[in-house]
Amino acid sequence: MKLTSPRITVSALRGGSGKTIISLGLLSLWREMGLSPSPFKKGPDFIDAGWLSFASGSQCHNLDPFLMTEEQIIYSFLIHASENEISLIEGNRGLFDGVDLHGSCSTAELAKILSCPVLLIVDATMVTRTTAALVKGCQSFDPDLKLAGIVINQVATRRQERLITQSIEHYCDITVLGSIPRSRENLFPERHMGLVPHQERNVAQRAIDWAKRLVSENMDVHRLLQIMNNAGPIHLNPSLIRTNGDEELISSPRPRIGVIRDSVFWFYYPENLQSLEALGADIIIIDSIQDPSLPEIDALYIGGGFPETQAQALAENVGFREELKKRINEGLPVYAECGGFMFMGENLHVGDKSYPMAGVLPVTFVLEKKPQGHGYTLLETIEPNPYYTAGERLKGHEFHYSRPIVHRQSRLRPVFKVLRGHGLDGTHDGLHKKNLLGTYTHVHAGGDTRWARKIYDMAAAYRMQKNFQAAQKKN
Repeated sequence: MKLTSPRITVSALRGGSGKTIISLGLLSLWREMGLSPSPFKKGPDFIDAGWLSFASGSQCHNLDPFLMTEEQIIYSFLIHASENEISLIEGNRGLFDGVDLHGSCSTAELAKILSCPVLLIVDATMVTRTTAALVKGCQSFDPDLKLAGIVINQVATRRQERLITQSIEHYCDITVLGSIPRSRENLFPERHMGLVPHQERNVAQRAIDWAKRLVSENMDVHRLLQIMNNAGPIHLNPSLIRTNGDEELISSPRPRIGVIRDSVFWFYYPENLQSLEALGADIIIIDSIQDPSLPEIDALYIGGGFPETQAQALAENVGFREELKKRINEGLPVYAECGGFMFMGENLHVGDKSYPMAGVLPVTFVLEKKPQGHGYTLLETIEPNPYYTAGERLKGHEFHYSRPIVHRQSRLRPVFKVLRGHGLDGTHDGLHKKNLLGTYTHVHAGGDTRWARKIYDMAAAYRMQKNFQAAQKKN
């Protein structure tokens, strides 16, 4: 089966070269032009994906060759690309940077999976003709890759721009679609995990407008659209499609799965929530700062976020924390990732201050100045728990600055052995108590079709148990 979809992959020779700013500017500009773009982010990034969603007005989806098979990537792309007219995929790191010698899981490999042309951003800082050599090197390094256009970034003078453009077009036979002048202005400040989340930026729209103006004034967007329209077909074997989750299962009544989604906890792959809904769950959105108590739910999913930035507010919502602890001790199924895992601990140390958290797990989390875990993970289940069986493996990613201190008197045993990554201490990850599982690893339901079923089944079983107990009381 051959399917077409106008699309472009935005990449660069290294991280920090302007991919995100140019991607945001393009998405916002296309939206202003009356086009509806579908944004995608290569890799496990949440923050950039949030900005891409904000700029485009459409939900950004992650495409991750480490966490997903080729068939899952193609299927996810086609499903979500079909919702709009054109698609933009923002790469990560350098074009060919992957997890091994062969560049597995790189932006280049993703572009080839999707038969997608690549817009390459080249940094012009203190160079001229050398940029042509770099582009030529990329062309020779992988002739199967469709390098379709170049954007020169950080241009100092018109003379430099002219010489670089002439060099690239003469020696590489590829079109330079624009050049971005060097500027001291940057409305996208960064924090320890990259860009500050757009939810925290009072001037988020101003930043997007700046990026849009930068692209509009310095790039040939219409020529880029022509390249995207000629992207060619994507080859899809229907027999190989593995959808997100199993067949739809609607029970009556539907299990209610709570999701803490607010200004603190907001790192969620959209596929994760969509997979739970596809199985028949009702998603109940909960605010850990504003809600005085938990609603009636059958399971709870807490994703990642920045509890350290609003630790005081979390601590002050005493009623919510106490009820959450009580419900977990009564058996409420809870799946907590990264920031959610930190919330399950007793205390969170930030600088010279300590803040009480939910107090379910005998762990103190300490925020460090350097990353404690950053990158893809591979875990093997070694401890019985309600979600994964012994020997079962799962792929994911972690990105955390917190360090856990498990209290010595605790009898809790780690759930996973770390085969790749850092987790709790470089060798283990995950703690569980009753029906709670907390882990630093984020799982992508688009690649792991088991994940949603596990949580759904736990919610359905818990609901049946509650209904049975209520019936027993009546009798």
